[in-house]
Amino acid sequence: MTEMHKKYYDKRGQILVKNLKKRHFDAYYCATKEEALTKALELIPEGATVGWGGVMSAHQIGLIDALNVGNYRAIDRDKCETPEEKQQAAKDSMFADVFLTSANGLSMEGEMVNIDGMGNRVAAIVYGPKEILVIAGMNKVTDTLEDAITRARTVAAPLNQQRFGLNNPCTATGTCADCTSESCICNQILITRHCRPVGRIKFILVGEELGL
Repeated sequence: MTEMHKKYYDKRGQILVKNLKKRHFDAYYCATKEEALTKALELIPEGATVGWGGVMSAHQIGLIDALNVGNYRAIDRDKCETPEEKQQAAKDSMFADVFLTSANGLSMEGEMVNIDGMGNRVAAIVYGPKEILVIAGMNKVTDTLEDAITRARTVAAPLNQQRFGLNNPCTATGTCADCTSESCICNQILITRHCRPVGRIKFILVGEELGL
């Protein structure tokens, strides 16, 4: 990443932290993945039950590895051997002390957009786990809510589809077709514009490119 990108992310990150706090989220800006990992472990108490959905960003800062080897009760679906076990792990995560997620889009005004196939991730953000911890690279940040929605639909979802490889139009074209495929991964779109109770949702913004 160039020095220009670093300065750009740092300046926008400081503004976004203030705007998130106005909406009663807790928010922190970390310039590097290493700083983000340290902050995340400060926010997750030892002994806590921690679940997550698809969290490439948390993997990239080393948080998932740290939780699996540390003094935490990690609900890791990747360690499940059957589809039934994975489904149960997703349900168990709804009762976690801390649920990890990222953002598919995040406006500079402090509004988060997430798009889901099964719905377990957006359901947890809305209601369930005691605390939500969002790890988001500054590449997820857009100027407006409309831009954040567009990013979720036309950037994050097609990129994730390349990862999943399901038989959907964007697998072949890389472009959103507003599909109604049986295996569509864009079934729920959640806009989180305010935090209630105050501080339940915490953001760690990272001045690097993370996730999709």
